[in-house]
Amino acid sequence: MNKTLVAYFSASGVTARLAHNLAEAIGAEVFEIVPKQPYTKADLNWMDKKSRSTLEMKDSSCRPEIAESKDVSSYSTIFVGFPVWWYREPSIIDTFMESADFTGKTVVPFCTSGGSGLGDSAANMQRLAKGARVLDGRRFSPSASADELRSWAGKF
Repeated sequence: MNKTLVAYFSASGVTARLAHNLAEAIGAEVFEIVPKQPYTKADLNWMDKKSRSTLEMKDSSCRPEIAESKDVSSYSTIFVGFPVWWYREPSIIDTFMESADFTGKTVVPFCTSGGSGLGDSAANMQRLAKGARVLDGRRFSPSASADELRSWAGKF
């Protein structure tokens, strides 16, 4: 059971491109974490204190519903990608981490951001995925090369 999965949430397509490039570079399967209620442009307006994304991120117990869950039982390593929102993983990633049994799995976060790093994302994800080994992960430029992604992912 050495199968690898690249699971990702992408609000604008930037993280999606990186996730697909990573999966192709390492020969992994891909799973998109899709919200049951898609985010609109207004939902993603972080400048609006009443936007959906702002309200979700202010409430640490918020768990946006996922359109489809993923059985992760056949994977040993799961890369989880997301854009950084408010210095951490979006709440929908928390939903994903609680949606499956990650016991015995290695989980590696990766993110895209205009400049913020992963913050407390790995610690948050570890708390939600009991029994998993969640590593620190890394922030990537959207233009990360296949060689850069392969070299990084090869460490796990």
